[in-house]
Amino acid sequence: MKNATFRQLRVFNEVAKHLSFARAAEALHLTPPAVTMQIKELEGHVGLPLFDRQGRQVSLTTAGEYMLVYARKMLATLKDAEDAAARLQRLEVGTLTIGMVSTAKYFLPRLLTQFRQEHSGIEIKLVVGNREQLVQMLQGNEVDIAVMGRPPTELATRAEPFAAHPHMFVAPTDHPLLKVGHPTTEHLRPYSFIVRERGSGTRAAMEKFMNSQRLEPRVVMEMTSNETIKQAVMAGMGLSFLSLHTLGLELEHGLIGVLDVEGTPIVRAWNVVHTLSKMLSPAAEAFRYFMLENAESQLAEQYGAHMPLPLRR
Repeated sequence: MKNATFRQLRVFNEVAKHLSFARAAEALHLTPPAVTMQIKELEGHVGLPLFDRQGRQVSLTTAGEYMLVYARKMLATLKDAEDAAARLQRLEVGTLTIGMVSTAKYFLPRLLTQFRQEHSGIEIKLVVGNREQLVQMLQGNEVDIAVMGRPPTELATRAEPFAAHPHMFVAPTDHPLLKVGHPTTEHLRPYSFIVRERGSGTRAAMEKFMNSQRLEPRVVMEMTSNETIKQAVMAGMGLSFLSLHTLGLELEHGLIGVLDVEGTPIVRAWNVVHTLSKMLSPAAEAFRYFMLENAESQLAEQYGAHMPLPLRR
Protein backbone atom coordinates (compact mmCIF):
# COMPACT_ATOMS: atom_id res chain seq x y z
CA MET A 1 0.00 0.00 0.00
CA LYS A 2 3.00 2.29 0.54
CA ASN A 3 3.08 3.27 -3.16
CA ALA A 4 -0.60 4.20 -3.33
CA THR A 5 -1.25 7.86 -4.15
CA PHE A 6 -3.80 10.27 -2.75
CA ARG A 7 -5.18 10.59 -6.27
CA GLN A 8 -5.89 6.86 -6.32
CA LEU A 9 -7.52 7.07 -2.89
CA ARG A 10 -9.75 9.94 -4.04
CA VAL A 11 -10.83 7.97 -7.10
CA PHE A 12 -11.45 4.87 -4.96
CA ASN A 13 -13.54 6.88 -2.50
CA GLU A 14 -15.64 8.38 -5.29
CA VAL A 15 -16.31 5.02 -6.98
CA ALA A 16 -17.25 3.54 -3.59
CA LYS A 17 -19.60 6.47 -2.94
CA HIS A 18 -21.48 6.08 -6.23
CA LEU A 19 -20.84 2.37 -6.89
CA SER A 20 -20.39 3.46 -10.49
CA PHE A 21 -17.21 4.08 -12.46
CA ALA A 22 -19.05 6.37 -14.89
CA ARG A 23 -20.61 8.56 -12.16
CA ALA A 24 -17.29 8.74 -10.31
CA ALA A 25 -15.60 9.85 -13.53
CA GLU A 26 -18.22 12.56 -13.99
CA ALA A 27 -17.82 13.81 -10.41
CA LEU A 28 -14.02 13.90 -10.73
CA HIS A 29 -14.01 15.36 -14.26
CA LEU A 30 -12.10 12.33 -15.55
CA THR A 31 -12.79 9.81 -18.30
CA PRO A 32 -14.11 6.36 -17.27
CA PRO A 33 -10.93 4.65 -18.58
CA ALA A 34 -8.82 6.96 -16.38
CA VAL A 35 -10.91 5.98 -13.33
CA THR A 36 -10.58 2.30 -14.20
CA MET A 37 -6.80 2.66 -14.53
CA GLN A 38 -6.48 4.36 -11.13
CA ILE A 39 -8.52 1.61 -9.45
CA LYS A 40 -6.46 -1.13 -11.13
CA GLU A 41 -3.24 0.49 -9.95
CA LEU A 42 -4.58 0.79 -6.39
CA GLU A 43 -5.73 -2.84 -6.44
CA GLY A 44 -2.20 -3.74 -7.55
CA HIS A 45 -0.74 -1.91 -4.54
CA VAL A 46 -3.23 -3.55 -2.15
CA GLY A 47 -2.82 -6.98 -3.73
CA LEU A 48 -6.56 -7.66 -3.62
CA PRO A 49 -9.59 -6.69 -5.72
CA LEU A 50 -11.53 -3.78 -4.20
CA PHE A 51 -14.67 -4.09 -6.31
CA ASP A 52 -16.83 -6.87 -7.70
CA ARG A 53 -17.93 -6.04 -11.24
CA GLN A 54 -20.83 -7.91 -12.79
CA GLY A 55 -21.90 -6.11 -15.94
CA ARG A 56 -22.88 -2.61 -14.87
CA GLN A 57 -23.31 -3.66 -11.23
CA VAL A 58 -20.45 -2.60 -8.97
CA SER A 59 -20.07 -3.53 -5.31
CA LEU A 60 -17.28 -3.39 -2.75
CA THR A 61 -15.46 -6.58 -1.87
CA THR A 62 -14.71 -7.35 1.76
CA ALA A 63 -11.20 -6.00 1.21
CA GLY A 64 -12.69 -2.91 -0.43
CA GLU A 65 -14.91 -2.23 2.59
CA TYR A 66 -11.92 -2.41 4.93
CA MET A 67 -9.72 -0.27 2.67
CA LEU A 68 -12.45 2.35 2.28
CA VAL A 69 -12.41 3.04 6.04
CA TYR A 70 -8.66 3.74 5.95
CA ALA A 71 -8.80 5.63 2.65
CA ARG A 72 -11.38 8.04 4.07
CA LYS A 73 -9.32 8.53 7.23
CA MET A 74 -6.25 9.38 5.14
CA LEU A 75 -8.18 11.77 2.88
CA ALA A 76 -9.74 13.46 5.92
CA THR A 77 -6.31 13.84 7.54
CA LEU A 78 -4.91 15.35 4.34
CA LYS A 79 -7.82 17.82 4.18
CA ASP A 80 -7.23 18.79 7.82
CA ALA A 81 -3.54 19.37 7.05
CA GLU A 82 -4.41 21.55 4.05
CA ASP A 83 -6.86 23.53 6.19
CA ALA A 84 -4.28 23.97 8.94
CA ALA A 85 -1.71 25.24 6.43
CA ALA A 86 -4.27 27.69 5.05
CA ARG A 87 -5.04 28.92 8.58
CA LEU A 88 -1.36 29.50 9.26
CA GLN A 89 -1.13 31.51 6.05
CA ARG A 90 -4.54 33.13 6.69
CA LEU A 91 -5.53 32.28 3.13
CA GLU A 92 -9.13 32.11 1.95
CA VAL A 93 -8.39 29.69 -0.86
CA GLY A 94 -9.03 26.07 -1.71
CA THR A 95 -12.18 23.99 -1.91
CA LEU A 96 -15.03 24.48 0.54
CA THR A 97 -17.48 21.58 0.65
CA ILE A 98 -20.88 22.69 1.94
CA GLY A 99 -23.59 20.20 2.79
CA MET A 100 -27.19 21.36 2.66
CA VAL A 101 -30.61 19.84 3.15
CA SER A 102 -32.67 19.95 -0.05
CA THR A 103 -34.96 22.70 1.28
CA ALA A 104 -31.99 25.08 1.48
CA LYS A 105 -31.54 24.99 -2.31
CA TYR A 106 -34.32 27.58 -2.59
CA PHE A 107 -32.19 30.30 -1.00
CA LEU A 108 -28.59 29.17 -0.53
CA PRO A 109 -27.43 29.57 -4.18
CA ARG A 110 -28.37 33.25 -4.10
CA LEU A 111 -26.38 33.74 -0.90
CA LEU A 112 -23.43 31.83 -2.36
CA THR A 113 -23.36 34.17 -5.36
CA GLN A 114 -22.75 37.08 -3.00
CA PHE A 115 -20.26 35.06 -0.95
CA ARG A 116 -18.24 34.20 -4.08
CA GLN A 117 -18.10 37.88 -5.03
CA GLU A 118 -16.52 38.64 -1.68
CA HIS A 119 -14.27 35.54 -1.59
CA SER A 120 -13.27 34.85 -5.18
CA GLY A 121 -10.37 32.55 -4.25
CA ILE A 122 -12.65 29.88 -2.77
CA GLU A 123 -13.95 27.01 -4.90
CA ILE A 124 -17.31 25.82 -3.61
CA LYS A 125 -18.68 22.29 -3.81
CA LEU A 126 -22.31 21.77 -2.80
CA VAL A 127 -23.59 18.41 -1.56
CA VAL A 128 -27.36 17.91 -1.10
CA GLY A 129 -29.11 15.36 1.10
CA ASN A 130 -31.86 15.02 3.67
CA ARG A 131 -31.12 15.59 7.35
CA GLU A 132 -30.20 11.97 8.01
CA GLN A 133 -27.78 11.89 5.07
CA LEU A 134 -26.23 15.20 6.11
CA VAL A 135 -25.54 13.91 9.62
CA GLN A 136 -23.71 10.95 8.06
CA MET A 137 -21.70 13.33 5.84
CA LEU A 138 -20.68 15.42 8.86
CA GLN A 139 -19.71 12.30 10.76
CA GLY A 140 -17.70 10.99 7.82
CA ASN A 141 -15.94 14.35 7.33
CA GLU A 142 -17.36 14.49 3.79
CA VAL A 143 -18.43 18.12 4.22
CA ASP A 144 -16.66 21.02 5.91
CA ILE A 145 -19.81 22.73 7.12
CA ALA A 146 -23.54 22.17 6.75
CA VAL A 147 -26.70 24.24 6.39
CA MET A 148 -29.62 22.43 7.99
CA GLY A 149 -32.61 22.78 10.27
CA ARG A 150 -32.62 20.59 13.36
CA PRO A 151 -28.95 20.13 14.37
CA PRO A 152 -27.57 16.66 15.07
CA THR A 153 -27.81 15.13 18.52
CA GLU A 154 -26.03 12.01 17.26
CA LEU A 155 -22.57 13.62 17.28
CA ALA A 156 -20.76 16.54 18.88
CA THR A 157 -21.31 19.64 16.75
CA ARG A 158 -21.38 23.40 16.93
CA ALA A 159 -24.75 24.57 15.59
CA GLU A 160 -25.43 28.29 15.21
CA PRO A 161 -28.88 29.55 14.20
CA PHE A 162 -28.91 32.20 11.49
CA ALA A 163 -32.60 32.63 10.53
CA ALA A 164 -36.15 31.59 11.37
CA HIS A 165 -37.52 28.67 9.35
CA PRO A 166 -41.35 28.59 9.27
CA HIS A 167 -43.31 25.51 8.19
CA MET A 168 -47.00 25.47 7.32
CA PHE A 169 -49.82 23.38 5.93
CA VAL A 170 -50.60 23.91 2.24
CA ALA A 171 -53.53 23.03 0.02
CA PRO A 172 -54.75 23.50 -3.55
CA THR A 173 -56.22 26.97 -4.08
CA ASP A 174 -59.81 25.68 -4.30
CA HIS A 175 -59.67 23.59 -1.13
CA PRO A 176 -62.68 24.03 1.22
CA LEU A 177 -60.45 24.48 4.30
CA LEU A 178 -59.19 27.76 2.86
CA LYS A 179 -62.68 29.15 3.52
CA VAL A 180 -62.37 28.26 7.21
CA GLY A 181 -60.76 31.27 8.86
CA HIS A 182 -58.64 29.50 11.46
CA PRO A 183 -59.00 25.70 11.16
CA THR A 184 -58.03 23.41 14.00
CA THR A 185 -56.05 20.21 13.53
CA GLU A 186 -59.36 18.34 13.78
CA HIS A 187 -60.36 19.94 10.48
CA LEU A 188 -57.36 18.17 8.89
CA ARG A 189 -58.38 14.67 9.99
CA PRO A 190 -60.54 13.70 6.94
CA TYR A 191 -57.97 14.73 4.34
CA SER A 192 -55.11 12.89 2.63
CA PHE A 193 -51.51 14.01 3.02
CA ILE A 194 -48.50 14.00 0.71
CA VAL A 195 -45.37 14.08 2.84
CA ARG A 196 -41.57 14.14 2.73
CA GLU A 197 -39.62 10.94 3.31
CA ARG A 198 -38.57 9.71 6.75
CA GLY A 199 -35.19 11.14 7.66
CA SER A 200 -36.04 14.63 6.40
CA GLY A 201 -36.30 17.53 8.83
CA THR A 202 -39.65 18.60 7.36
CA ARG A 203 -41.15 15.17 8.03
CA ALA A 204 -39.80 15.19 11.59
CA ALA A 205 -41.29 18.64 12.26
CA MET A 206 -44.69 17.58 10.90
CA GLU A 207 -44.76 14.37 12.94
CA LYS A 208 -43.76 16.18 16.13
CA PHE A 209 -46.58 18.69 15.67
CA MET A 210 -49.13 16.03 14.73
CA ASN A 211 -48.17 13.87 17.71
CA SER A 212 -48.61 16.85 20.03
CA GLN A 213 -52.14 17.22 18.64
CA ARG A 214 -52.84 13.47 18.88
CA LEU A 215 -53.52 13.37 15.16
CA GLU A 216 -52.41 10.57 12.82
CA PRO A 217 -52.26 12.01 9.29
CA ARG A 218 -53.65 9.87 6.48
CA VAL A 219 -50.51 9.60 4.35
CA VAL A 220 -51.25 8.61 0.76
CA MET A 221 -47.89 9.50 -0.78
CA GLU A 222 -44.32 9.90 0.43
CA MET A 223 -41.83 11.82 -1.76
CA THR A 224 -38.22 12.96 -1.54
CA SER A 225 -38.78 16.10 -3.62
CA ASN A 226 -40.40 19.35 -2.44
CA GLU A 227 -41.07 20.24 -6.08
CA THR A 228 -42.99 17.02 -6.74
CA ILE A 229 -44.99 17.47 -3.54
CA LYS A 230 -45.96 21.02 -4.55
CA GLN A 231 -47.09 19.83 -7.98
CA ALA A 232 -49.17 17.05 -6.38
CA VAL A 233 -50.82 19.51 -3.97
CA MET A 234 -51.60 21.97 -6.77
CA ALA A 235 -53.14 19.10 -8.75
CA GLY A 236 -55.52 18.41 -5.86
CA MET A 237 -54.02 15.11 -4.72
CA GLY A 238 -53.85 16.08 -1.06
CA LEU A 239 -52.60 18.47 1.61
CA SER A 240 -48.99 18.79 2.71
CA PHE A 241 -46.70 20.38 5.27
CA LEU A 242 -43.79 22.34 3.80
CA SER A 243 -41.19 24.97 4.57
CA LEU A 244 -42.17 28.52 3.64
CA HIS A 245 -38.80 28.78 1.94
CA THR A 246 -39.88 26.26 -0.71
CA LEU A 247 -43.03 28.21 -1.62
CA GLY A 248 -41.89 31.64 -2.82
CA LEU A 249 -42.91 31.39 -6.49
CA GLU A 250 -46.13 29.47 -5.81
CA LEU A 251 -47.35 32.01 -3.26
CA GLU A 252 -46.28 34.96 -5.39
CA HIS A 253 -48.34 33.69 -8.32
CA GLY A 254 -51.27 32.37 -6.26
CA LEU A 255 -50.70 28.75 -7.25
CA ILE A 256 -50.94 27.19 -3.80
CA GLY A 257 -52.87 28.03 -0.64
CA VAL A 258 -51.61 28.27 2.96
CA LEU A 259 -53.88 26.93 5.70
CA ASP A 260 -53.85 29.08 8.83
CA VAL A 261 -54.07 26.02 11.09
CA GLU A 262 -54.24 26.66 14.81
CA GLY A 263 -50.76 26.36 16.32
CA THR A 264 -48.95 27.08 13.07
CA PRO A 265 -46.66 28.13 11.53
CA ILE A 266 -44.19 25.79 13.17
CA VAL A 267 -41.07 27.91 13.44
CA ARG A 268 -37.74 26.11 13.58
CA ALA A 269 -34.34 27.62 12.93
CA TRP A 270 -31.84 27.37 10.13
CA ASN A 271 -28.41 26.44 11.46
CA VAL A 272 -24.87 26.46 10.17
CA VAL A 273 -23.23 23.33 11.61
CA HIS A 274 -19.80 21.75 11.86
CA THR A 275 -18.32 19.00 14.01
CA LEU A 276 -16.42 20.07 17.11
CA SER A 277 -13.55 17.78 16.19
CA LYS A 278 -12.96 19.66 12.93
CA MET A 279 -10.73 22.73 12.78
CA LEU A 280 -12.39 24.99 10.23
CA SER A 281 -10.32 26.29 7.35
CA PRO A 282 -10.27 30.05 6.70
CA ALA A 283 -12.68 29.40 3.80
CA ALA A 284 -15.15 27.59 6.09
CA GLU A 285 -14.78 30.28 8.77
CA ALA A 286 -15.47 32.96 6.16
CA PHE A 287 -18.62 31.13 5.04
CA ARG A 288 -19.79 30.63 8.63
CA TYR A 289 -19.34 34.33 9.40
CA PHE A 290 -21.03 35.34 6.15
CA MET A 291 -24.12 33.24 6.91
CA LEU A 292 -24.44 34.54 10.46
CA GLU A 293 -24.10 38.15 9.28
CA ASN A 294 -26.12 38.13 6.05
CA ALA A 295 -28.52 35.19 5.71
CA GLU A 296 -31.34 36.44 7.96
CA SER A 297 -31.73 39.78 6.14
CA GLN A 298 -31.54 38.07 2.74
CA LEU A 299 -34.26 35.59 3.68
CA ALA A 300 -36.44 38.37 5.09
CA GLU A 301 -36.06 40.29 1.84
CA GLN A 302 -36.80 37.23 -0.29
CA TYR A 303 -39.72 35.79 1.71
CA GLY A 304 -40.87 38.61 4.01
CA ALA A 305 -44.04 39.36 2.03
CA HIS A 306 -45.23 35.79 2.61
CA MET A 307 -44.28 35.57 6.28
CA PRO A 308 -47.11 35.14 8.78
CA LEU A 309 -47.67 38.48 10.48
CA PRO A 310 -46.18 37.54 13.90
CA LEU A 311 -42.88 36.67 12.20
CA ARG A 312 -42.51 39.87 10.18
CA ARG A 313 -40.19 42.54 11.45
